This record gives sequence, C-alpha cells and structure tokens, in this order.
Amino acid sequence: MESVAIIIIIGIVLLILVIMALNIKIVPQSKGYVMERLGAYSATWDTGLHIKIPFFEKVAKIVSLKEQVVDFPPQPVITKDNVTMQIDTVVFFQITDPKLYAYGVERPISAIENLTATTLRNIIGEMELDHTLTSRDIINAKIRGILDEATDPWGIKVNRVELKNILPPPEIQDAMEKQMKAERQRREAILRAEGEKASKILVAEGQKESQILAAEGDKRAAILHAEAVKESKIREAEGEAQAILAVQEAQAKAIELINNADPKNGYITIKSLEAFAAAADGKATKLIIPSDIQSLAGLAASAKEVFTSEITE
Repeated sequence: MESVAIIIIIGIVLLILVIMALNIKIVPQSKGYVMERLGAYSATWDTGLHIKIPFFEKVAKIVSLKEQVVDFPPQPVITKDNVTMQIDTVVFFQITDPKLYAYGVERPISAIENLTATTLRNIIGEMELDHTLTSRDIINAKIRGILDEATDPWGIKVNRVELKNILPPPEIQDAMEKQMKAERQRREAILRAEGEKASKILVAEGQKESQILAAEGDKRAAILHAEAVKESKIREAEGEAQAILAVQEAQAKAIELINNADPKNGYITIKSLEAFAAAADGKATKLIIPSDIQSLAGLAASAKEVFTSEITE
C-alpha cells in the first residue's frame, strides 16, 4: 500500500510540474498575447515571462507588432472622364493595440482591402486620366490618411500606401506610347539642335578668341617695333650728341693746348691764310677780304723766299 501511495504522489507531483510548465509563457519581442479569463478579455501580455492560470485563462490571440505589407490585387476604377483602369495597391500597416485588433473587426486584412478599394474608387472618380497618371503621390497621401483614420478603432496604424501599377485600357496605352515616342523624338531633336548650336557657338567663340589673340599679337609686335625704333633713334641721337661733345671737347682741348703753347704771329697768320684759302676754294660767290691782307701776303712772300733759299743752300 505504501508503494502505491508513493507512486500516486509522484504522479501527482509530475502532473503539477507538467501543468505549470505548460502554463509558463515567455512572450518574445515584437509579439503581443491577448489573454482571456473564462471567455472574457483579461490582459495583453508584453515581452517577458508570464504564468497563465490553468483551466481559467487562455491565449486568445498572438499578434505581431512588426510592420506588415499587404499587396492587394488590381481593382477596376473609373476616372472622371469615364476611362476604366486597373490599379493595384500596396499597404504598409502596423498593429498598435492587440486588444482592438483581436476584437475590433472580423478579418481585418480583408476589411483593409475593401476599404482601400472603396477609397481608391472615390479618389480616382474625381480625377481625369492625365491627372491620375501624374499624381501618384497625391493619391497615396489621400488613401493613407483615410485608411489611417478608419483603422484606428481596429488597433491598426497605416504607415504608407503605394499605387503599384496603373493600367489604362490597351487602346489608351497605345496612344500614350505613341505620344511618348513622339515626345522622345521631339526632345531628341531639341537636344540635337541645342548641341549643334552650342558647337557653332564654341567654334565662333574659338575663332573670335583666335582673332583677338592675333590682333593682340600684332599690337604687341607693333609696340615692340615702335619701342625698338624709338630706342634706336635715342641711341643714335645719344651717339651723335656724344660725338659732337667729343669734337667740341677736342677743339676746346686743342685751343687750350695752343693757348698754353703761346703761338707766334707767324703761325697764327699761316692758319688764317689756310682758313682764307679754304673759304675761297668753296662755292661762295662773295668773299670779304680783310684789310690787312697785304701784310699777310707780304708775310707769305717773305716766308716763301726763306723757304726757297733754304732749299737752294
């Protein structure tokens, strides 16, 4: 009997340990556990260690708190100018309140999809086709604002909405492609014309710069030539001035030497005759004869006789 009791006690202890192990919960990060006690909401467990009351409490829902991405299939929408398009959207959302998410709406993802489709139809219905194709950012912002406000009671925050694809009807796509092709050709022609214009401008500027440089070169050459001629004339004039100065200095020195030598009357008379002869030998048609020319002639005759007598001796 005692052995049976011991076995029963051990079994009860093991059962208690198993029950405790099954009711110890560790909530990981970025998760939220929605707890119910006797069928009613009791608490939301955050990250950490928690113990559940056996048979009374249960985990009603495990909610991911990470940002989630849902890609909805294309939805048919009609623009203001009666063009039917297919638009698919991508919604980025995050659960901020696990309790509201668990009890706020049935199938919240489906609810977000339907709300997105309805909102998209309302917004596109007020816009024309061209405006729709060029206003993605505006459409995204409008849808996000409406969805974020509508999903607050569900414990969901819509962070971003993106229009993934906008598909007009095939005939409109063909017309758009032709228009885009014509626009590309027009831009190409404009760019080519601008390139040719820029090339011509560069060539003209190069020629202008070359002409300017050539003119400046000629101008500098003329200036250098004028300066060289000027320098040559200055040096020539300086040379002539120095030559005249040298002659004058030589004459002054000669006069000084003559004065220092105290020349006699005979020497002076001879020099006078030489000067008179030089003047007479010129092209002058009129001569002024000094009054003492006879005495000078007699002196010259006497000198001649003396010179002749010395030769005959």
